Amino acid sequence: MIGASRVAKAAADGYQFVIGNVGTHAQNQFVYRKPLYDAVRDFTPVGLVADQSLVLITRKDFPAAGLREFMAYAKANQDKLRYGSSGAGGSNHLACVLFNAAAGLDVAHVPYRGGSQAMQDLIAGRLDYQCPSGPVALPQIEGRTVKAIALLRKNRSPSMPGLPSAGEQGLTDFDIPSWYALFLPKGTPSAIVEKLHKATVAALDMPSVQKGLIDVGSDLVPPEHRSSEYLGKFVAAEVEKWGKIINASNVQIN
Repeated sequence: MIGASRVAKAAADGYQFVIGNVGTHAQNQFVYRKPLYDAVRDFTPVGLVADQSLVLITRKDFPAAGLREFMAYAKANQDKLRYGSSGAGGSNHLACVLFNAAAGLDVAHVPYRGGSQAMQDLIAGRLDYQCPSGPVALPQIEGRTVKAIALLRKNRSPSMPGLPSAGEQGLTDFDIPSWYALFLPKGTPSAIVEKLHKATVAALDMPSVQKGLIDVGSDLVPPEHRSSEYLGKFVAAEVEKWGKIINASNVQIN
């Protein structure tokens, strides 16, 4: 939020921009009592650059092989379980909050001061599960240091095709996307916006960039979702969606 705030207050000359995400440009508008900017009004949208999914992963010896087994076991043992996150109010914390609500679970949350610490304790068996992003989870899944239970989306991800989604495992209509996008300061001239947008699209069309995104667990943004206009409407919708979710969950930081 500090980095995004700097760009929100910067000169609209194209020399400063921010790679925002669902946290900086949707969730923190409600997680923090006094956010440092208005995510919709204080930026000029450029375009989406990556789509990501969040993943439900457990310690490797967790006694469940799929989502239905996980939910059954967790409901029977929820007073003994603990889930971790990189910090209260972060995207992976909110993902687990939503998942727990959808699954009917009341499990203790253990916030850490970073995702690597939370992951280390999950690998060591000191936590039972967490809900990190695909790029964070994928190396551990491939290394078999954790157990992958479900992609927290309606459908499978092209970057992780072997992992069943929550939607196909019984949580229909459950979908928690994460994303990254470019933003310039409010009032940036259209010529500058268009120049950066064209450069971004050209990069996204490069096979090496596409391979790099997929290799780390990100999904490619389809051409119809790359425009500046689309991003503006998308962010407004994300702010509205997460506002309802966060207010209902009562997750807030001073």
